[in-house]
Amino acid sequence: MSDLRIRSMRPDEISIAVDWAAAEGWNPGLADAACFSTIDPDGFLIGELGGAPAATICCVNYGATFAFLGLYIVRKDVRGCGHGLKIWNAALAHAGPRVIGLDGVVAQQQNYKKSGFKFAYANVRYGGTVVTADAQRGRVVALAEVPFALVAADNATVFPAPRAAFLRAWIGSSGHVGRALVRYGRLAAWGVMRPCRKGYKVGPLVADDRAAAEAVLGALLTRAGGGEIFLDVPSVNRDAIALAQDLGLAPVFETARMYTGDIPPLALERVFGVTTLELG
Repeated sequence: MSDLRIRSMRPDEISIAVDWAAAEGWNPGLADAACFSTIDPDGFLIGELGGAPAATICCVNYGATFAFLGLYIVRKDVRGCGHGLKIWNAALAHAGPRVIGLDGVVAQQQNYKKSGFKFAYANVRYGGTVVTADAQRGRVVALAEVPFALVAADNATVFPAPRAAFLRAWIGSSGHVGRALVRYGRLAAWGVMRPCRKGYKVGPLVADDRAAAEAVLGALLTRAGGGEIFLDVPSVNRDAIALAQDLGLAPVFETARMYTGDIPPLALERVFGVTTLELG
């Protein structure tokens, strides 16, 4: 078999990796590829055999200290040939000395540990149909009405690095719906819901407490019109787990959040929904 040729994807090729992720059952959002392209274009890699895509991965650099790895997929008919390891190593090399995070399938934890990743906690995907949502408490507004600087500052409490360009794209993409709860003149909760290959995903969902999260989630679910929704919840946030369960959502699968080193302390008790398992 010919050698794997690895190169950076063109922005329009990120959709290849997203389509493969859909085929694996990961249910990406309809606008994910366009949003992903706003972060470190050189961090999206494709491996080719005979000019045809054979493997994908991303390891996007968020500034000088942090990177996130995802979309690690090898075409089924060429698995077990060493191509995955080759593109994996290329992705790690792109990150350089940065701490790298990932959300990996639980069964692969031991393999990730060989590359220096350490388990931090699990993210559990809950899914189902919510018939009704609790009444909103406080003033829920469109997220676009909140000054972006406030959203970016709040995101810094739950994510290890700045990602302004990505957040702007994520909030403003066609089909994405953002809502925020303002209490006493300050941002208490905010979230984004996006259409996916199947139903909708809510993420991020960031809130000071369960009541605030519930208010924003209720406003988002109203826009979903009773469709199926999915929420990726950090297992260490008991209030978030309880909220998902009380809404009648059931676990679909879980991933292992892992890092290669130390990251700044994060307010995980405020994370009621992870933005995306592909890019953190």
